[in-house]
Amino acid sequence: MSLSSKHRRNRTARTATAAVTLLMAGALGAAGAGTSNAGTSSVGSSGAAAKAAPQTRQIASSVLGGDYKITLTALRSPEDELAASVRLQVFTQSGGAWKESDRVTVGDVDGWFWYPLTGKGAVCDFATASTEPAPLTVSLLVTPSIGCSDPVHYLVKEGRVYAD
Repeated sequence: MSLSSKHRRNRTARTATAAVTLLMAGALGAAGAGTSNAGTSSVGSSGAAAKAAPQTRQIASSVLGGDYKITLTALRSPEDELAASVRLQVFTQSGGAWKESDRVTVGDVDGWFWYPLTGKGAVCDFATASTEPAPLTVSLLVTPSIGCSDPVHYLVKEGRVYAD
């Protein structure tokens, strides 16, 4: 074998090795680019980290005559995807539209489980009456194996919620 054919073969091998190396680097770089932002927060135009609104789901609602509208809403915890809070809101009529007049948290903040709370049979008891003050009872599913929470009693008086 002549020196020039050996030189050509080495150059071809080096070229092939370089091409494979470039292809691998490109593939790894592309794969890494798709995941390089995982776990980081995006920054909005104001420079502050963008924070998504918590996931919510209305789980019960009742209208008491034309005076009050009462809703129960599950709010998924931003810290623990399995936890949730429950917000009780009272709305009164104002100018032909419902306006929030009061809100309270039922139980502890993040004291409920998201999936049972937003699943079938989540509301064990949601009783209201069209009187002034309006009594209100709430009992929610803790888990299917534990069952329902103890009922919590409230009074809605002049658009405000009071513990009973």
